[in-house]
Amino acid sequence: LPVIVASLALSRRYWSHDRSAILVAQTNIAVCLSDSGQYEKALVLSRDVYDKNVAMFGISSEEAIVAGLNLAASLMRLKIWDEATSLVRDQLLPSARRSLGSNHNLTLKLNQNLAVALRDNPKR
Repeated sequence: LPVIVASLALSRRYWSHDRSAILVAQTNIAVCLSDSGQYEKALVLSRDVYDKNVAMFGISSEEAIVAGLNLAASLMRLKIWDEATSLVRDQLLPSARRSLGSNHNLTLKLNQNLAVALRDNPKR
């Protein structure tokens, strides 16, 4: 994690114009936080990365869809089922089907995440 944080600092300092490189570094930090059990911190960072990807590339871009998939995974780890379900079902899946197609790997992964969120939600 310290190495990736240092990489982000260098990206911000020397390549501040390359916002996508900064988003990639932030995504890597969120993954490391999640892998180390710091799920709440990972969720905050994942939300930020998703919002920035949507603003930069649009909701139907592959970058935004991947960031949304990461956000949904963070929500599911924290058992925030309703928000995860809503994000995948109402925002990500329609965008992925339109821009990537129904048989694309990311679209299929979103379908899988939706099924897991619906299955594991104790309210359903």
